[in-house]
Amino acid sequence: MTIPTVTLNDGLVLPQIGLGTYKLTDNDGIASIVSAIHSGYRLIDTATRYNNEVEVGKAIAESGVPREEIIVTTKLPGAAHGFDETMASFELSRQALGMDYIDLFLIHWPNPSVNRYLDSWQAMIELKDDGLARSIGVCNFTEEFLTRIIDATGVVPSVNQIELHPYFPQAHMREVHAKLGIQTESWSPLGKTDELRHEKIIVDLAQARDVTPAQLILRWHTQQGLIPLPKSADPERQASNLNSFGFDLTDEEIGLISSLERGRLWGGDPNTHEEM
Repeated sequence: MTIPTVTLNDGLVLPQIGLGTYKLTDNDGIASIVSAIHSGYRLIDTATRYNNEVEVGKAIAESGVPREEIIVTTKLPGAAHGFDETMASFELSRQALGMDYIDLFLIHWPNPSVNRYLDSWQAMIELKDDGLARSIGVCNFTEEFLTRIIDATGVVPSVNQIELHPYFPQAHMREVHAKLGIQTESWSPLGKTDELRHEKIIVDLAQARDVTPAQLILRWHTQQGLIPLPKSADPERQASNLNSFGFDLTDEEIGLISSLERGRLWGGDPNTHEEM
């Protein structure tokens, strides 16, 4: 199976689908991540706040796939905002993962009331310059936050990972990213509940192509140039999600799926939501 790729603004090449690893912990988590790698996943997404960087590192080591063939993403927690704190947190993540470098290092949340995300961004630029992080980006940043760090440093994030699915298509942020040359990654690409997969539009279009509703939604993401990060511990579902590139949607069908938009449903407004 050949997975399409996307080249970031700094030259790093990402597969166009990745594995979300939230809640994949302990030995069961390691086994789930190993199974995903054996299915063909080469983009693995973790975070300090997921408390599973050790498991991710062990799974990659146990998979038998060379480290350099896997793109590993981890994220800076809110409690580590600040220049020195970011440097220290990165080193803890690197040690937990058991790796010499991290492929993609992201600020997890902007936490504007703390107002130290710019300090963290400046530290991340240094980490990239030193070759410890191959690429640096952010998560959950608004246009305002992106503009601030770019104007202050001249360095554009390679990625902004945001909540994005047919209930919340984020058209404005995708336009911002396109204008700035930032790759959009989609967290919760299937929504946070299974309701989206039961929508009549989704079910009918999926049945017409003999694919699953999840595969149809993931194709909605990838055909629009997004990188979805579905999370699953089930090997069959992992493989099914990965195998979602063998059909195409028409522009009209993409528009129909996007018409399910309801806006932000489950909180997480970056202007007010903060995580430490």
